[in-house]
Amino acid sequence: MISFECDYNNGAHPKVLEHLVKYNDARPTPYGFDEFSNRAKDRIRQAIGMPDAQIFFLTGGTQTNATTIDSMLYQYEGVICADTGHINVHEAGAVEFTEHKIITLPNHDGRLDARELEKYLDDYMHDGSREHAVYPGLVYITFPTEYGTLYTAQQLDNIYKVCRQYDIPLYVDGARLGYGLMAEGCDVTLPWLARHCDVFYIGGTKIGALCGEAVVFCGQRAHKHFFSIQKQHGAVIAKGALIGLQFEALFTDDLYFELSRHAIQMAMQMKKIFQERGYRFYLDSPTNQQFVILRNDTVQRLSQDIEFSHWGKADNQHTICRFVTSWATTEADIEQLKRLL
Repeated sequence: MISFECDYNNGAHPKVLEHLVKYNDARPTPYGFDEFSNRAKDRIRQAIGMPDAQIFFLTGGTQTNATTIDSMLYQYEGVICADTGHINVHEAGAVEFTEHKIITLPNHDGRLDARELEKYLDDYMHDGSREHAVYPGLVYITFPTEYGTLYTAQQLDNIYKVCRQYDIPLYVDGARLGYGLMAEGCDVTLPWLARHCDVFYIGGTKIGALCGEAVVFCGQRAHKHFFSIQKQHGAVIAKGALIGLQFEALFTDDLYFELSRHAIQMAMQMKKIFQERGYRFYLDSPTNQQFVILRNDTVQRLSQDIEFSHWGKADNQHTICRFVTSWATTEADIEQLKRLL
């Protein structure tokens, strides 16, 4: 059985494990106030070209989104996102559990549209009854999107300009950030992203780490008591060096980007195989998530040997299926998929 189900069902990259083993007896300071976490933060600051960035380590994506968003909103504020946004469809209402409404706008292949965002905000601000409604206090997007699609630099810039116009922060969910940055045709870089949002996070769980995400507040924008908010959310790990060590390894010698690039190469080989055999795609994704439309009998046949996700019905005879590569996908996995197809 080969797995293209997701990009987080592997362990950790050997270099990350080596780093953890090497310093296993170091007895670092707890709660993330240790030399390894500090070095990891410095390397991330260097990578984004922002020496004053505030960085916090959390363990997983849902925890990161719920904690970060809660820290940035007042009780009466909500967060705007595309209706396909991860916080809206795949986190069991974690953000709304913190009592912040999710305000959805239509998606366009997973993307939020700057003009529609501006219209929504303009309509809200000119509504005489707006004080009776949830205030839109934050804009959330994912990069890549839930459908593996990308925002261009221009699209991101347009969204950020709208946010600046209305004095609303922009938060970028980067669970798969490396896979987006390394995709062919991507014109966004890590330093560029840091200058065009207020906060983002660098996903480690899906890209080579056992667990861990790095939240980056750009330009000293973190809540002054973010650590306490983290603690309230159960999002402070006592052995904080566990995450710091992993990010120190990932941001040494460009390992994070090397692993991301590999996953994209594997995805493009997989995409070519489906194309050559005449399969249709639900949409065109340049990243490690590929959405293929399969006949239901083909789904049943392939499921005997391949793990992949069912994304929904295309029609009564076809299913939209998601095939995902990762840093751990091998040439042998791709060759086996080719034989099975």
